[in-house]
Order: sequence, then C-alpha cells, then structure tokens
Amino acid sequence: MQSMDVEKIPAGGVEKIPGRGVEDEEDSPIEQVRLTVLTTDDPTLPVWTFRMWFIGILACSLMSFLNQFFSYRTEPLIIGQITIQVASLPVGRFMARVLPETKFRLPGFGDREFSLNPGPFNMKEHVLISIFANAGCAFGNGSAYAVMIVDIIRAFYKRSVSFIASWILIITTQVLGYGWAGLMRKYVVEPAHMWWPGTLVQVSLFRALHEKEDRRTSKAKFFVIALGCSFAWYAVPGYLFPTLTSMSWICWVFSKSVTAQQLGSGLRGLGIGAFTLDWSAVSSFLFSPLVSPFFAIVNVFVGYVIIVYIVTPVCYWGLDLYHAKRFPLFSSHLFTSAGQPYDVTAIVNNRFEIDMEAYEKQGRINLSVFFAVSYGLGFATIAATVTHVAFFYGREIYDRFRASYKEKPDIHTKLMRSYEDIPGWWFHVLLIVTVVVSLILCTVLKDQVQLPWWALLFACGMAFVFTLPTSIISATTNQTPGLNIITEYVMGLIQPGKPIANVCFKVYGYMSMAQAISFLSDFKLGHYMKIPPRSMFIVQFIGTIIAGTINLGVAWWLLGSIKNICDDQLLSPNSPWTCPSDRVFFDASVIWGLVGPRRIFGPLGNYGALNWFFLGGALGPIIVWTFHKFFPAQTWIPLINLPVLLGATASMPPATAVNYNSWIVVGTVFNFFVYRYRKKWWERYNYILSAALDAGVAFMGVFLYFTLNLENVTLDWWGTAGEHCELATCPTAKGVQVDGCPVF
Repeated sequence: MQSMDVEKIPAGGVEKIPGRGVEDEEDSPIEQVRLTVLTTDDPTLPVWTFRMWFIGILACSLMSFLNQFFSYRTEPLIIGQITIQVASLPVGRFMARVLPETKFRLPGFGDREFSLNPGPFNMKEHVLISIFANAGCAFGNGSAYAVMIVDIIRAFYKRSVSFIASWILIITTQVLGYGWAGLMRKYVVEPAHMWWPGTLVQVSLFRALHEKEDRRTSKAKFFVIALGCSFAWYAVPGYLFPTLTSMSWICWVFSKSVTAQQLGSGLRGLGIGAFTLDWSAVSSFLFSPLVSPFFAIVNVFVGYVIIVYIVTPVCYWGLDLYHAKRFPLFSSHLFTSAGQPYDVTAIVNNRFEIDMEAYEKQGRINLSVFFAVSYGLGFATIAATVTHVAFFYGREIYDRFRASYKEKPDIHTKLMRSYEDIPGWWFHVLLIVTVVVSLILCTVLKDQVQLPWWALLFACGMAFVFTLPTSIISATTNQTPGLNIITEYVMGLIQPGKPIANVCFKVYGYMSMAQAISFLSDFKLGHYMKIPPRSMFIVQFIGTIIAGTINLGVAWWLLGSIKNICDDQLLSPNSPWTCPSDRVFFDASVIWGLVGPRRIFGPLGNYGALNWFFLGGALGPIIVWTFHKFFPAQTWIPLINLPVLLGATASMPPATAVNYNSWIVVGTVFNFFVYRYRKKWWERYNYILSAALDAGVAFMGVFLYFTLNLENVTLDWWGTAGEHCELATCPTAKGVQVDGCPVF
C-alpha cells in the first residue's frame, strides 16, 4: 500500500491520483469500477466519532419519522439516501468547526484518548451516516414494510393489534435479512465480479461532495438556497392551493362528461392534459426523476404509453373486458358485480377469517380493468425477469460467479484486509435469535398474526433459497426480480381465508430477502469506500432497530389521532390522509389472503385468464433473444428490456397518471437536455437540487401539520376542493347506478 503512486491529502478530501497506482492484475476487472472507485485508503481516518453517532442517529430518526409520516398522504414523499448524503455534509463540517478539540480518556479504555472533534469531517464518517440513516429502508421503500400490516388491521379492517406484537413483527422481519446477508456475503460482496452497479452512483456522489471547491456558489450554498425555495413554495400546494397537485383543464371544460373526465383526470383517469406544480406529486412514487438515468426514463415512458394509452382504452372502451364499464376506469378498489363498492368488513368473521355465507351473499370480487391488467402485467414481469436474465445475462452471471472463486483478490479486497472482519457467528447468532423470536410470535401471540409456525419456517426457506440467486442478479445486472406476488400466491393457495397470515408470510418470505439484498448492497458500498466491516454491521443493526421503532411509533400515533385516516377521497374529499400504498396493500390482503387466489384468479373467480400472463411473460424475452441471435447486426434488438417495459406501471396504483407524466417530463428535461447541453451544471448541482427539493417539501409538510392541521385550521375555496374531476370515478355501463354519478 505504501508503494502506490498517490498524493496524500487531509482527511475529508479525495486523493489525487496521477496514475491508477495499482498493477493491472490487481485492479478491478469491471471497467465501471476502475473509472469510479479509488484504489487507495487511509486506515487512520476516524470513523467512530461523536459526529458520526450524533448525525447518524439524528438522520436515521428524522428520515424514519418523515418517511412514515408522509406515507399516509395522498401524494407520499420518500426521503432517500441521496438527500441524507447531501444534507449531512454541511452539518458534519459545521460540527468539525465548532466542537472542542480537547482530548480525554474514558474508564476501561486504558491510555486511549478520545475527542469530540478528531479533525476534519471525513468521507468515511459521511458514508456511515448515510448507511445509518438508510438502514431501515429496503430498496428505498422509505419505512419498514411490515408497518402496513398494522395499518390495514387498524384502519381498514377496523380491528385491534397489540403494540408489542407489532413491534416484534416489524423488527424480526427487518433483522432477519441480516442472517441471509451474512450467509451470502462472501459470495456476492468480496468477489470483484460482483460489482453492484447501483453503488457506483453513491461512490460518485461521495467523491463529488468531498472535492475541494473554489467556486463562489458552493454545493452547500446551492443546497441551502434550493431547500429554502422548496420549503416556501410547498406551502402553496400543501395548504393554500392543493388543486395545484393535479390541474386538469379537460375536467373544467367538460364538467358534466364522465368520459372526458376519465380521459383528463390526473388522479383517477388517464391524465391527458393534466399537470402539476407540486414536487411531491413528481417524486412521490417513482422517487426523484433527477436521480433516474435517461435510458431508464425512456424504458418507463415506452411501457407506460403502451399500457396506459393503448392497452387500457382498448380493454375499457373497445372490448369492455371483464365488464369494465361497470366500474371506474382507474381504481384500486374492490367492487360487486353491480358496480358498488365491495363491503370487505362484512365478509370477515369474529375469528378474522372469511365468512363464506356473507361472501356468497355479496358475490365475487371485481376489479377495475386497469387494476386487473396491472396484476396480469405483474405476473408477466416476474416470469419475464427470470427468462430475460437467464438468456441475456445467464452466461455472464455464471462466468462471473465461477470467476469469483478462481480470481485473485482485487485491490479493494486487499485494502479491506487492513480491517477486522465480522465474525461469522455474529450473523449465525442473530439469525437463530430472530427465527426463535419469530416462532414465539407465531405461537404465543398467534391470534395477533394468524401465521402458523410451519408457515414461518416455509417463508424463511423461500427467502433462503431466493436470496443468493437474486443477489447475484442484482450484483451483476442491477435488476432485482420482484417476488412478492409469488409469496402471496403460494400462501393464498395453501391457506386461503386468512388475510393477516398471508401478509405476514409475505413480509417474512419476500421482505426479509429484500432487506438482505439491501444490506449486501450497503456492504459493497462500504467495501468500495473502505469502511471497517464491524462498524458497518453495528451501524446497520442499530439503525434498523431505531428506524423500525420510530416507524411503528409514528404509525401508532397517526392511526390513533387522525379521524377517518385512510378513508378514500370519495368519502373524505378534503382529507390528505388517504394512505394510497396501504390501500393497495389492503386490497392485496383481501385478494390473496381473505378471499384467496382460487376465488379470484382460479376456477372460482373471474380472472383466471390472467394466469396466461405468466407464460407470455416467460416467452417474450426468449423471442427477443432469438431475434437478436438471428439478426446480430441490429443493435437495437437487445435494448428491448421486457421486464422494464412490462413493469413500467408497477407503481400504478397507487401511483397515478399525473405522477408518471410529470416524472417523465421533469426527468427528460434534466437528464437529457440539461445533461447534454449544460453538463457541467448537471454534474455539479443535479443531485443536490434533487435532495434540496425533497427536504424542503418534507420540512414544510411537517411544519404545516403541527401548526395548522393539528389545530384544524382549514381553508375552503375552489383551490382546496381537489382536482374537480369527480365524475372520473363513475361507471359508464348502461343501467349501473352509483351515488353521485349519472345513469347511462
């Protein structure tokens, strides 16, 4: 390490590398890694600092609170890891300037000296703070997934659940992923060929933020200015003029036309001509468009246009598929065959299971055509992901996995040997304890979760089987197959009639795997940034416990303090607390758990034909791959990514047309035009602008809640009455009568 041709700089800066400083055979075999990740390290940089713990705990707590708080809003806002990266830097540097440098000793540490301010705020502290804050958010979901189980029990099923059972459920499903991550770490973190493309964005941003600046408008100053503007503006769509969230001129012009409002509504229709001036609507479900690369935006745009503007109108107005006109064009609700809202609580008995007599009386469950097609596309996406990765990347994954055993350690692995590794028994003990506690939950507190002990072990088995191959796919292709529908489908076939058992099986089987992959990705980030592994583990573990506890605390508080929380906008038109993601989660619990897939997608239901989407999705990539082999000169053929195209609208519902339209437009402006014609500005300020916009909206949203919403200080005028597209949710079939809608 001493022989490398590297100029040392003070802690907190980025090394200047005249040459690569390593032999070719030592450097990473992946070009993107060679171009992005530094091949030097300074093991003397302090990481266990007061600054790291203070900012890390504060950021983790604040991020967990805000993400859970905003998850109930009609337009949710997710504070992502990049926001924390940018926002924590000026705080860290401020603390490095003002904290005393006095050294002191602590009892039990011998002659070792400590200081609240051990020197300049360095990059390793910054990385640990970012990982600390993000520990409880698998795949950027914003909060612990299992909290939605508590939400649907209390807000939708109107039942009770104990706080201790909820806490155990949330913490065990989050921590279980550590066990799988520990077992798989040596296969998908240490090998150089397992390069985790997504982490390189983080590495690039860390390096950019820590480069010395000599410009008048520093990144920190730009961040503060943009945050202030975002904070001030959100008072307008967030309180004074909420109609700005979705403006639809078609609805205003054709105020009595159902069809026109179905076409024009950005929240309940196809969103033609609808636009928004609310940043939370732009970034609420698909995350910030400023962070998404343009090629991904194009793929989403193509799939979105095909599904929303071609397939959906044909199915609704052309084919009247599944009696589509009896129901709204776009809705995540459940309906009777007569087009009325399905009374789910009426078919739940005292044992929290399906009441077959009441179900037979009310009849089969029906879905809007868009919701039904979205499930079919979900089936196709799962199958297409498997075959796409197998045919287009299978050989590459296999070769890289084999090479990971035979290849010599690259420079990054060699540098990491300077630090003590995590003992394997840490992971093994954590895995065993988590499974044992989960078994206690499923036996002693079985009435709270409905999940039998054998189903828990089955879910753990599914997670164990899928974690390694899914991690390899993520580490080499940056694509992560979504397996949540598979877990729901399997449990729904095995044990129908029990909704909470189904969703608990899903979080133990699918989300523990998702958490494991999130942890492994963070481990790779730490590997590239040369973070001591034990520091990584402790920060991730503590961050997960803090985040899960705060998520549950915020949920418990809001569910108990906000009247009629999670009511649909049709019932509470001026309420911002409609819980769109929880609504979809609730409907999934009814479809897969309470009623069961046999009565929805099987011989006893209306949507059995959607199972053919599995076959179509599996065959699609094979056809594309075959054309690619027959016509290798046509370079555009392998660019057809069917999993991305088919999964383009995976967030709809709860995401709406105005969310997608605005996301695509803003993303194209910044990641095509600004990137191409103002590249220096983009490189310097793009991510910072994204973080500032998110943070400003979040802070103003919380400020408005505590200063105005809690005191019931409301405004009542045209600009607070929503989108003004009330007829967009009406059916158009002849003779179907719904309250507030004309009869055709």
